[in-house]
Amino acid sequence: MNLKITVLPGDGVGPEVTAEALRVLRAVAAIHRHKFEFTEKPIGGVAIKHAGSPLPPVTLEACLASDAVLLGAVGSPEYDSLPPNKRPESGLLLLRRALGGFANLRPAISYDALADTSPLRPEVARGADILIVRELLGGLYFGEPRGLVNSNGNSVATNTMSYSVNEIERVAHIAFGAALKRRRRLTSVDKANVLETSQLWRQTVTRVAHDYPEVTLEHLYVDACAMHLITTPRRFDVILTENLFGDILSDEAAVITGSLGMLPSASIGGAIGLYEPVHGSAPDIAGQGVANPFGAIASAAMLLRYSGHLEQEAQEIEEAIELVLKAGYRTPDIKGEGTRYVAKTSEIGQLVCDALAEIADMRHAYHAV
Repeated sequence: MNLKITVLPGDGVGPEVTAEALRVLRAVAAIHRHKFEFTEKPIGGVAIKHAGSPLPPVTLEACLASDAVLLGAVGSPEYDSLPPNKRPESGLLLLRRALGGFANLRPAISYDALADTSPLRPEVARGADILIVRELLGGLYFGEPRGLVNSNGNSVATNTMSYSVNEIERVAHIAFGAALKRRRRLTSVDKANVLETSQLWRQTVTRVAHDYPEVTLEHLYVDACAMHLITTPRRFDVILTENLFGDILSDEAAVITGSLGMLPSASIGGAIGLYEPVHGSAPDIAGQGVANPFGAIASAAMLLRYSGHLEQEAQEIEEAIELVLKAGYRTPDIKGEGTRYVAKTSEIGQLVCDALAEIADMRHAYHAV
């Protein structure tokens, strides 16, 4: 397998966690004799600093010419005073639109080894395994008109939430397809009691469900879903929702895993997939070697699954992550009773590579018998 991967380390802890994801991908390539070609480009604050744009043309061109894009994190407080369309985050929004990935997949898994690190009681979090499917290219983040105007000393801000049937249908098919490969339960989240966009969302998802009779569909208002994510997370299998709700709910789901640093994501549906950890740039800990790289490493596994169609290799990375956690190795954000050793970011990356080598040795020994 040959894969051309554009790497966008970005800002803050982005370069640190991305380096470990690349370390793991190189280990996978060596074990399975794949060829992964990496091209690094700037995005976000670092791109503003060196190229005057949060998404320079050379970066976008490289992304469009690749098989997949691996992103670290975007955002830097030094650019908060810039207009919204000039800030680092605007580069990420432009990239998402250019790549066309309309479905954002965000798994949230409660590993047994981390049950004591969640703010939830272990008996509540343990066993939760949720896939949040977030619509990524519509809603308030992209709707027009939008803006901030001042009239006679009175400022007025406007954002527009807008969805078409086609936008809802395409992401719903992704979510139902994912549910078929899991436990065949799908929860569609909206606010249909007050929002017309949510009423259309509910009607459309209900109609799409007729194509998937094996999947059980339920509808929940977003406020009820937010409560149940905390009180009964094991009730969920696949959660389907729109852009803003998905952004908030998937971050809330981090409490199930113990840390936002554990969450990976994949943006699919377009010609080129975009893979990134859910956490932000965390400038307060950047450069200290303490950032959690598990989310970035798990994002690399999703890259192999969805862009490389390398399911075995993706599962091996996920198994290696679990082995490292079971052995008691932690970054500071997931330190708990089961911690054997608080490791640096780079140490975690090497431990995952070591676990991958062990998995490969066991596989070869099994086939040799």
